[in-house]
Amino acid sequence: MAIKPLRLNKGDTIGVIAPASPPNKDNLKRSLSFLEELGLKVKMGDHVYDQYGYLAGKDEDRLADLHKMFLDKEIKAIICAGGGYGTGRIASQIDYSLIINNPKIFWGYSDITFLHTAIRQQTGLVTFHGPMLASDIGKEDADPLSKQYFSQLFEPFVLDYPEGVSNLETLVDGNASGILTGGNLSLLASTIGTPYEIDTKNKLLLIEDINEEPRAVDRMLNQLHMAGKLEDAAGLIIGDFNNCVPQRDLSLELDEVLDTYIKKVNKPALKGFNIGHCSPHISVPLGVKAELDATNKKLTIESGIE
Repeated sequence: MAIKPLRLNKGDTIGVIAPASPPNKDNLKRSLSFLEELGLKVKMGDHVYDQYGYLAGKDEDRLADLHKMFLDKEIKAIICAGGGYGTGRIASQIDYSLIINNPKIFWGYSDITFLHTAIRQQTGLVTFHGPMLASDIGKEDADPLSKQYFSQLFEPFVLDYPEGVSNLETLVDGNASGILTGGNLSLLASTIGTPYEIDTKNKLLLIEDINEEPRAVDRMLNQLHMAGKLEDAAGLIIGDFNNCVPQRDLSLELDEVLDTYIKKVNKPALKGFNIGHCSPHISVPLGVKAELDATNKKLTIESGIE
């Protein structure tokens, strides 16, 4: 059974952690004013500003921040400062019973996909795939629409993907419904063969990525295909593939790669969602029921909060 976290109220305290790579400090500082505008207080993780190579601190320290935020009764939501690399390194060390006993809003995307998948499949907690503080919200040109979708944390409402935000393209006609799952394609592929392998059975699978050549997208989709993950899904939601362009003369185009696998499995599929490494970035809850009407280009998602 899905566990929906409690909604936020003005005056609540938000915990900020960096479970992957070191965040941009200037962007992170700017982002805090946005949280304050929402009427929220902020508590920073002890190791948010740590750096250990391409990691925001050693594994045990990033893990400690995650555990501490879930344990802290004052903290009502946990928002990741940024992504990058490293969440897969701590997944096997997380105390999932601690999360089950202290469910709360957990928000991020990109490398955070590994944590979304592991936490949801180990605990049932609904989590949120959305723009992060240093990576997105704290940028000087942060899109107002990206910020607007934080409102789903304060009041339950059915989320309809907004018309006109992006050009949607039907790859396979039809309707499909199921629990929404997925996220960053690279991270989803990295779960295969682990205890946290993505479960797509009868679910709507969301995929997105950034800076991957079509050949790399091909390899990862082929891995999901051979593992039965594309075939198991009820339908497919293709998010933004930012700068996923060929870096060599001899290459397939990204659309050719996507079309090959999507049409091979022949499940309802819609492409072009502004979900992922893009601006605006429409945030969505993962682990709730959703309906995809690929024919009429509509996506409807249940609220992620109580």
